[in-house]
Amino acid sequence: MLVPLLLLWPMSAALTWLVAQNIAARPYDRDLAQLTRMVSRQMVADPQGKPGKAKLSEPAAALLRSDDVDKIFFQVLGARGELIAGDRELPSPPEGSNAVVGEVQFRDEVVQNEAVRIASLRLTPGMSAEPGITLVQVAETMDKRERLTTEIIKGVLLPQYVILPLAVLLVWFALARGIAPLSHLQQRILKRESHDLSPIDVQDAPEEVAPLVRSINELLARLDQSMSAQKHFLADAAHQLKTPLAGLRTQAELAQRELDERGDVVSVRKSLQQISRSSQRAAHMVNQLLSMARAEDEEQARRQQAFNIARLATDTVQDFVPKAMDKRIDLGYEGPESSEQVPRLVGQPLLVREMIRNLVDNALQYTPEGGCVTVRIMADPFGQVLVLQVEDNGPGIPEAERELVFQPFYRALGTNVDGSGLGLAIVKEIVEKHDATLTVEDARPAVGEHADRPGTRFTVRFPLPTQAEGGTET
Repeated sequence: MLVPLLLLWPMSAALTWLVAQNIAARPYDRDLAQLTRMVSRQMVADPQGKPGKAKLSEPAAALLRSDDVDKIFFQVLGARGELIAGDRELPSPPEGSNAVVGEVQFRDEVVQNEAVRIASLRLTPGMSAEPGITLVQVAETMDKRERLTTEIIKGVLLPQYVILPLAVLLVWFALARGIAPLSHLQQRILKRESHDLSPIDVQDAPEEVAPLVRSINELLARLDQSMSAQKHFLADAAHQLKTPLAGLRTQAELAQRELDERGDVVSVRKSLQQISRSSQRAAHMVNQLLSMARAEDEEQARRQQAFNIARLATDTVQDFVPKAMDKRIDLGYEGPESSEQVPRLVGQPLLVREMIRNLVDNALQYTPEGGCVTVRIMADPFGQVLVLQVEDNGPGIPEAERELVFQPFYRALGTNVDGSGLGLAIVKEIVEKHDATLTVEDARPAVGEHADRPGTRFTVRFPLPTQAEGGTET
């Protein structure tokens, strides 16, 4: 605040100087105008009788000489511009000047190397005491005006010299006192431990920054919640990885003991098979954790491109055909035969493919042998969304658990399916990244002989991009 204040002061001084000049000029211009009219009325015939000449009366001449500060010049001209009386040095008004007859006009000139203020008065015959006078000019030097201007400047600027340092001190004091609570707040924040995300006390903060403190508290609360979720996720991930790794170690030790003690190849082969299954579960867990990390990556979320979801769906179905055949499950695709019939979406095709894979894998995991899994692509009749469905005829998900299944490491109760518990959590994260909606419902009414197998239908609705969006198709 001090720098603008110090910059404004010379601007204020310059403006004050201009205003003072205007104020000082007004009374002296009025006097000069009266002198000019007085000269036009006090002209008398030349006593020597010279034609075309006139003389200023003695009282008027004495009045012009009475000023002991400024020099005064006067000039009287005729119709042809000839000098009738006065000083020849005064310049005539510039050509084209809009002089009004009977009205005094003012201008600034230089006479005898001195700045003067000239008042000129245009006349018509009969307006002057002497015939033939058409222009009367009276000039006055600027000494009195400059003195008055200087006095005005002194009267205005000198108090400013006293007020300005006082204002600086007051501003400094007020700001220092106003910022002091912020300094205390800064010190309290700096002294906090890195793990301390408790809210800042708004009562101790200045009223002006209270909204900022409340916003910071909201951010701290979100950070605390995020860090707690991450700690919980890491603890669950460590626990889930510990089981297959412990199995790997146990089976490896058992195989070593069987080989050393009895050389039982059959037991060793079983241990190796168990080691293979445990390593597959551990690898699947690691891959799911990497998929979760990719789904949560904000930098990757900003890299979007156009893609065809029908092509991703058909490719995924083809990838899972061997697994479906092993379990004797009918895995199929329903939707447009040509990918060109499906509108393109804008997003991250790698994540969308991962989402479809997790939905199909989850359906195959929970569908019993001889069951049916269908991947379906449907267009919205209103042209606003594109619908992806993955449907099975497995045991279904109770309504009370339909929100819980999207939590990391949660598994539906009453099932013995081997899995990581991350698949549907990854699906939800990817759906949110694409501003889509995800719903879970029974695939068919739970009645008749299949009342215990209502099935599950996952429906994802992707908003169609506007014409301004686009990109290369994937």
